[in-house]
Amino acid sequence: MHPFYQVLDPYLIWFYRLTGHAWVDFCIGTFALACFCLLIGKLSVFAVFRITRRRLEEKAAEAEEYQNLSMDALKAGNKEAYQAANELANEAFGHSFFQQAALSAAFLWPVFFALAWMQYRFLEVEFPIPGTGWSMGFIGPFIIIYIVAYLAIKRLPWVSPSQAKSG
Repeated sequence: MHPFYQVLDPYLIWFYRLTGHAWVDFCIGTFALACFCLLIGKLSVFAVFRITRRRLEEKAAEAEEYQNLSMDALKAGNKEAYQAANELANEAFGHSFFQQAALSAAFLWPVFFALAWMQYRFLEVEFPIPGTGWSMGFIGPFIIIYIVAYLAIKRLPWVSPSQAKSG
């Protein structure tokens, strides 16, 4: 086990040993791990957004400015100016879009560290899929529990500023 995970292991595995029932402990531990991932991801997005906010706003404003210029050129009947401004608007929109996509990726990076730790602990564990003869490894239940944790935490007003303002 990598030294990074050796340091974290006693704290993370504690959640997997609460009740003594393997399936219940796995669900509790994985839910706690998913919550940690969500928290670290939210903090990462917040930090990255604070650092890149000005650049994001500049690119969004630039895209809007070129969009307005292209519409003005279209209304004036100047097809060449419309095409040039529209091309610049598309380029600025592309920059803005991919910056926002990269910002979204900051939300998911902790998941890969969690899955790497889980691989050390649960690589050999198989989870049967009810009603079939198939089974899945630890990644399947983690994804399901991560989505449940995301949906549960998303409803908390202190996590989502838009809900806190409207509620």
